[in-house]
Amino acid sequence: MDHELDELKREFLAEAQEKVRELQTVLEAVRSPATLERVAYIAHQLKGSGGSYGYQSISTDAAEIEKAIDTVGAQTPDESTEEKIQQHVANLRTEIERRIAELATA
Repeated sequence: MDHELDELKREFLAEAQEKVRELQTVLEAVRSPATLERVAYIAHQLKGSGGSYGYQSISTDAAEIEKAIDTVGAQTPDESTEEKIQQHVANLRTEIERRIAELATA
């Protein structure tokens, strides 16, 4: 097993966990173009980094958040889009926690 890679993955997952917390906080705030831009930015970061570390599920959920934000532009997301974004954030949180637990037993 590659312990250096595992350590990098642990660092990534800890940062990803923080980003998901920030996503949740931002999504609970009043919607504005700036908050939506921040959500898209965080999702974009997770999308790229997740894929780089081999976490396709993280990358996919983050891409879906980014895509949902792109479709609404500066508009406030409708209820359906809001639910979709929230579900992808929940998926991210679950996947990150699962991957952290896997690395803890490695």
